[in-house]
Amino acid sequence: MTIARKLLSAGAAASLLAAAACTTTGPSDQPSMGAAPKGVEGSWIDGTGKAVSTFNGGKFTTVAAETGEKFAEGTYTMTGGTSLEITGTSLVRQTPIHTNCLLISINQLNCTDAAGKNFVFMRRS
Repeated sequence: MTIARKLLSAGAAASLLAAAACTTTGPSDQPSMGAAPKGVEGSWIDGTGKAVSTFNGGKFTTVAAETGEKFAEGTYTMTGGTSLEITGTSLVRQTPIHTNCLLISINQLNCTDAAGKNFVFMRRS
């Protein structure tokens, strides 16, 4: 698999994660150290271990796990109690991203991109 293809996969995965991060927390309800995470806020790693997506305040970014190079960025919106929509741009391909995700558990996010490709993300500790 070429580096560009890996980056594309990572970018797609990141966009999926972004969709999962629609739930936000404000300064007054920030979790304390050791508290259980809420919604999709925080960092998630794709199934390949190559991309890390971070959701915070309605925005997401995806970077390479090894280098920190940014693959994708955009926004996310909760569309239901456990469902979210991610939109943004793949910085690798310079193309739009549109992904829908379902928060299966506090630590797992299942996503499908506009082309029908499925991704799984796991919360990073």
